[in-house]
Amino acid sequence: MSTTPATDVDTPEAEPKNGFDRFFEITRRGSTIPAEIRGGVVTFVTMAYIVILNPIILSAGVDVDGNTLGFAQVAATTALTAGVMTVLFGLVTRLPFAFAAGLGINSFLAVAVVGQVTWPEAMGLVVINGVIIVILAATGLRRMIFDAVPIQLKIAITVGIGLFIAFIGFVDAGFVTATGVSSPPVGLGVDGSIATVPTLIFVLTLLLTGILVARKVKGGILIGLLTGTVVAVVVEAIWNLGPKFDGDAVNPGGWSLSVPELPASWVSLPDLSLVGQVSFGSFERIGALAAIMFVFTLVFTNFFDAMGTMTGLSKEAGLANEKGDFPRIKSALIVEGFGAVAGGFTSSSSNTVFIESGSGIGEGARTGLANLVTGGLFLVAMFFTPLVSIVPTEVAAAALVIVGALMMSQIRHIELDDFSVLLPVFLTVTVMPLTYSIANGIGAGFVSWVVVRSLSGKAREISPLLWIVAGGFVLFFARGPFEALFS
Repeated sequence: MSTTPATDVDTPEAEPKNGFDRFFEITRRGSTIPAEIRGGVVTFVTMAYIVILNPIILSAGVDVDGNTLGFAQVAATTALTAGVMTVLFGLVTRLPFAFAAGLGINSFLAVAVVGQVTWPEAMGLVVINGVIIVILAATGLRRMIFDAVPIQLKIAITVGIGLFIAFIGFVDAGFVTATGVSSPPVGLGVDGSIATVPTLIFVLTLLLTGILVARKVKGGILIGLLTGTVVAVVVEAIWNLGPKFDGDAVNPGGWSLSVPELPASWVSLPDLSLVGQVSFGSFERIGALAAIMFVFTLVFTNFFDAMGTMTGLSKEAGLANEKGDFPRIKSALIVEGFGAVAGGFTSSSSNTVFIESGSGIGEGARTGLANLVTGGLFLVAMFFTPLVSIVPTEVAAAALVIVGALMMSQIRHIELDDFSVLLPVFLTVTVMPLTYSIANGIGAGFVSWVVVRSLSGKAREISPLLWIVAGGFVLFFARGPFEALFS
């Protein structure tokens, strides 16, 4: 294990300008305050959809007692938790990784968990998951697992996340859609063509942003997002496209999530009544074994999604050393665990590092100062939820594709002549977007690395801890029958 901290700078001896600069290491990392502010704003704009999407997902889940979570209440706690955790992470770790409710876990809670427990009990499981992750990080076990991962797989995780967030962008924009048939499962736009105005605006925003980034224009991603949003607002005012989904009605040519129109009301007081609505009665309601299986799934998903995301973001930001380690890694892993605890306590679901932070990194963010900007905007968003919804998903999706392309470039650092390396790398990179899960991609990479490398005569090169984690992933992939058995 390296005892020297990872650094990202070409000028490590650069003198800080003042105490503020010294604390955030702005000059040392080759950044500037304007770059950090731009990066923080871009990250917020790219992530702002979570204030709308998270309550859509969670409020749709009906628990075992027939209760649901209120949309407005979840929107308020989503912004609150994201803001607090993003600021806390920035202050403690000085890294530009923003927090919000993890999309995989919130869907898991709404679809698979609350059918058997109440919402407070489901959030209690999230809190337990967070406590376990904090303990693993504080004892050093989480860092040991991180260090046991070969550098080839760490880089592959970065590339896989790049493809994953690009795929998310394409899907959110309607550029890639489900065909509804077994083969091909996805296709281009509507019936093989770009047939909607929102998707066309995505394409225009993507090309404009790509040109600005290629020409190294400062603020290129932010300029692209703002321009795309203005165009979208004008188009909506002229043609009144409306939402894609309005109750049970489907409007194929509408906006996928938020309609880009000026709201009738700009300010709304946040309803924080869900804060503290937590219960640990699930063990009694469904039995200890079933509850443990739910916690196991939450821990594995949370643990490796976050580890993969931080690995990818640190590489993209130039903060990782040759082993893939980045500054204050132990603190980062501990605070990330507290994000799960906070998300459960506020009923906003587990909060974790968001891959959309890559958009701010692409804009120049290198320090925790960017997090203060992003987190502050989330806290302000509690009072301006209608205003946050102006940026359409189709415009934000363009930034995700740009960042995915930037992260893809990391694959040049992997030597792929050895097929026992190539196959695990390939599986890591492809399984993430194809299964819509960072954890699944990491698991496929770990298991295939252990099996293929060991049976290729390289067993001694594999860390014993990686064997244990790979075995855990085998159980993770087979958890469905176990959960059914214990339910």
